[in-house]
Amino acid sequence: MTSSAFFGYGSLVNLNTHNYPNPRVTQITGWRRIWRSLEGRSTAILSVTPDTATTLSGIIADVPGADWAALDAREGLYVRQSLPCGTAVYEVTDNIIQPSAPHPILRSYLDVVAQGYMTHFGPQGVTDFFATTDGWGSVLDDRAQPIYPRHQQVSPQTTELVNR
Repeated sequence: MTSSAFFGYGSLVNLNTHNYPNPRVTQITGWRRIWRSLEGRSTAILSVTPDTATTLSGIIADVPGADWAALDAREGLYVRQSLPCGTAVYEVTDNIIQPSAPHPILRSYLDVVAQGYMTHFGPQGVTDFFATTDGWGSVLDDRAQPIYPRHQQVSPQTTELVNR
C-alpha cells in the first residue's frame, strides 16, 4: 500500500469515534454502502460493495507510521482493501449470510454515522448517506440503552433526520 490513510464511510466519518490525525472530507467512486448480516452476529453492520455508478462521500485520515494494528482490530470483521489511489477501505467479504430477513440495524450505530455526516456534510450529507446505502432492514431502537460500543449523544436535528 503506497499510502498510510483510510477512507471512512460509516462510523469512521464521526471523528468522535477515533483520533486518527489529519482527517479530511473526500469522495470515492466505484463503491456503494450496504448493510450486511453476518454469521454469529445478531445485528447488521455497514460495509461497502463495488458499484461503478456510485460516488461516496466520507473521510480520509492518516494511520501514523503505517501502524494498522489498532485500526485492523477495530475493524476486525472487515478486510482492508487498497483503493487505486492507495488509500485503504474496509469491506466485509467473509461470513456474509443471506437471511430471509436481514438482521436489524442498531439505531445507536445509525445515529453515530448520521452524526458524522451531519457534521461534515450537513443535512444533505445525511440524505446522501441514506440514498447511497443498500440492504436496509428493520431498525432496533436502542437509543435509551445503546448497544453500539461507540454510541454518541446526537443533536435533535440529527435525531429527526435519522427518524425520518
